[in-house]
Amino acid sequence: MTDSEATDGAVEPRGDRGTDAADVADPADGVGDAPEVVTVGAATVDRTYRVSNMPRPDGGAYANAVEESFGGVGANVACAAARLGRSAGLIARLGDDEAGERVAADLASSPIDDDRVRREPGTSTHCVILRDGDGRRSIVTAGDSARRLRLDAADRRRLAGADAVFLTAYNPDPVHGTALDLAGRSDAPSVAFDLSGPLAELAGRGASESTVDRWVEAADLFVVGDVAAESYLGRTGREAAEALRARGADRVAATGGSAGAVLADGTGVHELPAFDVAVADETGAGDAYVAALIDRWLLAGEPAREAGRFAAAAAALNVREPGARGGLATADAVEAFLAER
Repeated sequence: MTDSEATDGAVEPRGDRGTDAADVADPADGVGDAPEVVTVGAATVDRTYRVSNMPRPDGGAYANAVEESFGGVGANVACAAARLGRSAGLIARLGDDEAGERVAADLASSPIDDDRVRREPGTSTHCVILRDGDGRRSIVTAGDSARRLRLDAADRRRLAGADAVFLTAYNPDPVHGTALDLAGRSDAPSVAFDLSGPLAELAGRGASESTVDRWVEAADLFVVGDVAAESYLGRTGREAAEALRARGADRVAATGGSAGAVLADGTGVHELPAFDVAVADETGAGDAYVAALIDRWLLAGEPAREAGRFAAAAAALNVREPGARGGLATADAVEAFLAER
């Protein structure tokens, strides 16, 4: 990491972010053109190594095959929302390298609005994924484009005009500061926040712990997986969901992969199993799950149990195919899957 990269990841003072109310809320300046769902986060090239085994520290593995596909949490959630029938857009920063060119071309051919995706100097964020024969994976992310993202006035107007906004904790702290300012407005869109990784992984790259604390109360939907929940709360599953509700969270989804998920809101705590399917690749399952919750729980207003079952089905369909977006399903396909069970 260079000194300039380290400085770029620092938290900016609130007064220096330029979040003038006029930048956020002018309805006459393009807000009405925003898609229903706007996501903020990375769009990446994923290089997946199908390994003989998951290596332990000081251990090794052999890659039987190497595959490339496109991913990134922000792009995955936007694509999943579009696949479910929502108009969706992405706010992202790509580098000016060959990887950025390839990602930009992929987004341009996708069903999502890429108007707020820009290419700027730097290395495009990319992922190295180790996947074993059971579909389990470990992910290493590199590149500085995502961590150097900042929201400008046009981005803020795009967010303000959406029906629902999604942010991952992998976004840098200044991005969250701007989004939190928007979330505090009376006319703000619904906001889903995903604590996508443990605090150690976010250090110098994504949301600080104090920012995560603010999202607990500010987000309309707070999503956390087992690894991140253990890091942030020291507990997982039902206990994590109950702890977040006690801290003021409106809706909580505590996800546990094949162990299922716990959804909590004002109606109570709902434990929902995952569907038992043959797993080709776990990559992107959580993103498909979150997109489905945004679609059904936030936007359609379905009860937690029905929305959670729909989301579990969307995730199950995605893991049956390789790649983060390999099995993204339409709403009809999800409903058909559920009708068979």
